[in-house]
Amino acid sequence: MTATEHLFLRACRRQPVPRTPIWMMRQAGRYLPAYRAVRAKASFLDLCRTPELAAEVTLQPIDEFGFDAAILFSDILITLPAMGIDVAFPEAGPKIGKPVRSRAEIDALHVPDPTRELPYTLEAIRQIKKGLADRVPLIGFAGAPLTMLTYAVEGGGSKDYAHTKKLLYGAPQDAHALLDKLARTCATFLEAQVEAGADAVQIFDSWGGIVSPGDFREYPLRYAKRVIEMLRASPTFKAKSVPIIYFVNGCAPYLDDYASSGADVLGVDWRVGIDEVRRRVGDGVALQGNLDPGALFAPPAEIRARVADILARAGAVGHIFNLGHGVLPETDPEHVRAMVTAVRELSAQA
Repeated sequence: MTATEHLFLRACRRQPVPRTPIWMMRQAGRYLPAYRAVRAKASFLDLCRTPELAAEVTLQPIDEFGFDAAILFSDILITLPAMGIDVAFPEAGPKIGKPVRSRAEIDALHVPDPTRELPYTLEAIRQIKKGLADRVPLIGFAGAPLTMLTYAVEGGGSKDYAHTKKLLYGAPQDAHALLDKLARTCATFLEAQVEAGADAVQIFDSWGGIVSPGDFREYPLRYAKRVIEMLRASPTFKAKSVPIIYFVNGCAPYLDDYASSGADVLGVDWRVGIDEVRRRVGDGVALQGNLDPGALFAPPAEIRARVADILARAGAVGHIFNLGHGVLPETDPEHVRAMVTAVRELSAQA
């Protein structure tokens, strides 16, 4: 295990480390000129499905900024076509060709075999690991069941999630049937990523925060727990002791339940103080976060001040510095560099 890998994985397991590790929620993106150059050669979906290109853009932020972990370049919706749901990725955002809104459409979906139906992602992981050459660990990821349901049912993004809530509250048995398939898809995909070489995995619940606290327990949390339980029971995870990260965008209303997910690390968005999260979830889990991505538009001195505040609130043990969500496309890469420098210098002084 490399020194950096040791640093990151120890932080995941709430062990003392000499400085706060840092990685980015979404490392590759339109804010990097090197990424834009690669993206000009291929569609977004082709980028995800071409292992050589996915590996190239995964490595770019590591080479540029030296983060303490790499995150696989892919998309949370990459499993939907393999389940039987057509997805397109225009510039305006993902679009589902035929939204899933009936029990017959749910029953027609299947849980894909990642080795056979998502081989490009697994090959990308193998190529990324080779390119990393043990410099840092690699984080794989998948979309959480509730978030995947929202895209499948809404047909894309949404402001009010009317179709999602019509399914959850008007046809709960159908909702559970769909969530069960999505949970099994998520778990088998993450297990395959670890078998291919991923050192940790993250479950993204980007829209887990759209429901009431009681419904959070019934839908997002229940099925995230199921994914984590399936992973913990798998021989692959048992043999490798792989850390699991669970991120809920909009987690503040659910903090009393959040820590019960079974994850090793909880992602925290910027809408709640990370010290408040620690107080509410206890000391048994590591935290990841939680700078507002918009703060990277501030001058470097202000970025440094905000980093210092988060580090002071988070404490020295069991914290991985991160944004509260992905890097905004308009972000100046030099402001990302200023953030990385601040995290390293300030946490080393603590």
